[in-house]
Amino acid sequence: MQEQRENKAAKYKPWVWILSIAIPSVVALLFLVRIPNVAPLRFLPPIYAAINATTALVLLFAFIAIKRKNVQLHEGLMKTAIGLSVVFLVMYVAYHMTADPTPYGGDGILRGVYYFILISHILLSIGIIPLVLVTYVRAISKRFGEHKKIAGYTFPIWMYIAITGVIVYMMISPYYV
Repeated sequence: MQEQRENKAAKYKPWVWILSIAIPSVVALLFLVRIPNVAPLRFLPPIYAAINATTALVLLFAFIAIKRKNVQLHEGLMKTAIGLSVVFLVMYVAYHMTADPTPYGGDGILRGVYYFILISHILLSIGIIPLVLVTYVRAISKRFGEHKKIAGYTFPIWMYIAITGVIVYMMISPYYV
């Protein structure tokens, strides 16, 4: 039985690596692309900020569900959080392929706070990809002890990313053109 679980997890390992490298690489490349003759999709930032807020709530409810031993609800909520993250990423890339970056216009200590939050948010967003994928693979491979261990790191980082995404939006939104 343990061997079957390990084999199932092993078959996903190449995909975890491929996606963990491909997603940030493709996103970085797409930031260099501007779609010609398309008006900036300025309606997207508040939507993907709302998706970040929703993701944070879904993660919180998933955490509560598993603490209450409601595995089925936890599983559904975690799949929802992953789906929301994919939708966020598509919208985020679409916006940045149609609009120039918005410079932060604040000054003083808020400028430093903004850039600290933004940089930590971006770096952790790259690192969360393999964490989420490994955590998910361990769950679907029924390696729950290992799943729980890595989820202890994945959950707070993912929650930080979701919350700081909203904070970054709120801090930059006055400067959108």
